Amino acid sequence: MSVLVIVLKAIVAVLSVLLSLLILLHRGKGGGLSDMFGGGLTANAGTSGVAERNLNRWTVGIAVVWVLLIVAIGLIGRLV
Repeated sequence: MSVLVIVLKAIVAVLSVLLSLLILLHRGKGGGLSDMFGGGLTANAGTSGVAERNLNRWTVGIAVVWVLLIVAIGLIGRLV
């Protein structure tokens, strides 16, 4: 296996964990898991429109990078 593929897979693993944490931080309609991690802290931060927009931007940005890395790994795998 190429060193590049190993590095890309490691980055995908780290981004997967980070993406999961970012998704859990989103304010849900009924609370849910986002209230378990801090309760009042996330409620106060979630009421701010700027904080929620920034969280959305980070989540979408990391998700796009995650998808592009997976496609790159697949393309490299076909070439080898």
